[in-house]
Amino acid sequence: MLLFGIVSAFLMLGGDTLQHSISQLLDTMTSHSQWLYIGIYIINFIFLVWLGCSHYGRIRLGQPNEKPEYNDFQWGSMVFATGIDASILMLSTTDPLQYLQNPPFGAKPFSAAAYRYANVCGQFNWGPMAWMIFATATIAIGYALYVKNLRVQRLSAAIDLLEGPQTYKKVLRQLIDFIVVFGIMGGIGSSIGMEIPVISKVLSTMTGFSDTIWLKLALFVVLFVLFTLTVYAGLNKGIKKLSAWHIYTAIGFLLLVLLIGPTRHLIGAEGHNLFHLFGKFGQLSLNATGSDSHFAQHEMLFYWGWWLSYMPVMGLFIARISRGRTIRQVLLGMATYGALSCMSFYAILGGYALFLQSSGQVDLVTLLNTQGQAAVIAAVITTLPWKIVMLAIFCLSCFIFLATTISSSAFIVSSFTSLELKIGEQPNRWNRMAWVVIFILFSLGIVLVGSFQTVQAVCVIAGFPLIFVCALLLVSIFHAVHNGEIPIEIENEETSHFLKKKLTPKFFM
Repeated sequence: MLLFGIVSAFLMLGGDTLQHSISQLLDTMTSHSQWLYIGIYIINFIFLVWLGCSHYGRIRLGQPNEKPEYNDFQWGSMVFATGIDASILMLSTTDPLQYLQNPPFGAKPFSAAAYRYANVCGQFNWGPMAWMIFATATIAIGYALYVKNLRVQRLSAAIDLLEGPQTYKKVLRQLIDFIVVFGIMGGIGSSIGMEIPVISKVLSTMTGFSDTIWLKLALFVVLFVLFTLTVYAGLNKGIKKLSAWHIYTAIGFLLLVLLIGPTRHLIGAEGHNLFHLFGKFGQLSLNATGSDSHFAQHEMLFYWGWWLSYMPVMGLFIARISRGRTIRQVLLGMATYGALSCMSFYAILGGYALFLQSSGQVDLVTLLNTQGQAAVIAAVITTLPWKIVMLAIFCLSCFIFLATTISSSAFIVSSFTSLELKIGEQPNRWNRMAWVVIFILFSLGIVLVGSFQTVQAVCVIAGFPLIFVCALLLVSIFHAVHNGEIPIEIENEETSHFLKKKLTPKFFM
């Protein structure tokens, strides 16, 4: 905690000089390290598709006939709500406008081809490949918890290569735990640092208050109170209830925009988006969007770093709520509740922004280039009927999105930094609340440094060491399912014979 407190103070005092240094570091990493980010995502995606489609996909994270602790809606809402914060509301609106003026695949800016691809890259960056990075940690931890019956308080405990009392293994476990907390801090800090200025701008538009640092500080105070109450209440009383409200407000806001806006146009445009996304999936996976599409390549690196930084906290959280589910159910659930839900935001909010731009109702691109993301989002919402109501719903959604993600993250990080917890025991409340304070201070530092490029740089830097952690988790999963005990519900004699022969002889003998 002390280290992150020092870093937070450094960010607050850094100013423009620090912003310039961070930008240079981001450019360096983009030039020399992107092949590592691309490689781990491709390997991870292919491995998990194979795992889910194979007979290993029937492995149940628990006893063979154990039922899931949460029903599908409760589980899905917690998965989606914890993995996605208010950034989806913002980036799904502004990303397509960025790609419109910096199109991939050799298209000319603002051309018909640019409009065709404007929403494709964003949906890819929030789609199945992104969500599968969360699944890696989820399956590794879930298997260790519910099949091997290990105590997994930290991510390093799920890596079987590091099991044992040897000194070098202890050192590596501690290093990985530090990398995990570092990554979480980067992801959470970036999320809040990006979202507070946008919420502040929307509130300014709605209320008439000046969009100053004092309004942003007031929002930090409100968030702190909300985070503290949720974290203090714990997993079932606080986070589960907040997740349900998260889903209701998200679905409600999207449906309002879809129904009030150009419904037929949005639905038709999304059909074309999915067609192009499927056709370009291979090129997007390799970040091969054309020699002149530096923006698209830069953006993908930012997103890959961001998703990696969230991988540990999401893996531990989803694993803790996934007891009784099979690996295949977990993977399919994350692909539907997670990836498809995110893509829906781009389809509706991004599609509506592109409609406003193409129809000439609002020059959102100029607004984005001159006044930033917050001004664009405020302008988009004010084109809808009942603009004050819509602005209020948007702000409420942002707060609930943020509160769910940050509260869950504080809950998990406090587990990482606690002494040994008993089975079923939750981290100390004061520990949880202390991490809320650290999250707030770190995020405030990012806001004071300013610029979206700072947010991007923090994500890329925080995600980089987790590339190697992800690789270790993939190896651990393969070892676990190939050599470990596999509780699979046997359906008939033929299947039973096949599993005895093919999977784990020591389990069935």
